Amino acid sequence: MQVILLERVAKLGQMGDVVKVKEGFARNFLLPQGKALRASDANIAAFEAQKADLAARNDETRAEAQKLADKLDGQMFVIIRSASDAGALYGSVTPRDAADAANAEGFAVERRQVVLAAPIKELGLHTVNVHLHPEVDAVIKLNVARSAEEAELQASGKSIQELAAEEEAAAEFEIAELFDDIGAAGRDDDDDQAPAASAQDQAAN
Repeated sequence: MQVILLERVAKLGQMGDVVKVKEGFARNFLLPQGKALRASDANIAAFEAQKADLAARNDETRAEAQKLADKLDGQMFVIIRSASDAGALYGSVTPRDAADAANAEGFAVERRQVVLAAPIKELGLHTVNVHLHPEVDAVIKLNVARSAEEAELQASGKSIQELAAEEEAAAEFEIAELFDDIGAAGRDDDDDQAPAASAQDQAAN
């Protein structure tokens, strides 16, 4: 199917280009989202008549998107999730979760603008693209953690594996100290009992 693009579409063309696409792609994406029209003579003529208005509207929306991108680009958003000790999430983080996290911080981001190749299923820092306009993108980071404290540690550059190793080392140290304390207490008891035993021996003699 041939369509005329009403805006720039990645890997297809610029506004006003007449391109050939698969019919399913046109019916399910380009046409319903207002990104293109069937390339009939009537639609091409209508586009030419509205071209100036469409270009002006595109410039306006692009400028607004760029303002948001300038503020949004490089931001980090914390998402708290339950996960195993190995870092696997019980569930996943979706584009909706990312958009909600950004909105909670005052950024107007829609779910459909968040680009994830697949749902996020592990703790850690994840780089995510936000498609704000056909010509404007921003890059954010999602800090997926089990707690705010863990998120702070991850933000400082520590991985979940490093955090787990540190926690394990700390636990082993506490256990070792506990055994040392028990051993010291046992030696103290032996020392306290030794003089008493000697006194009893002398009395028997």
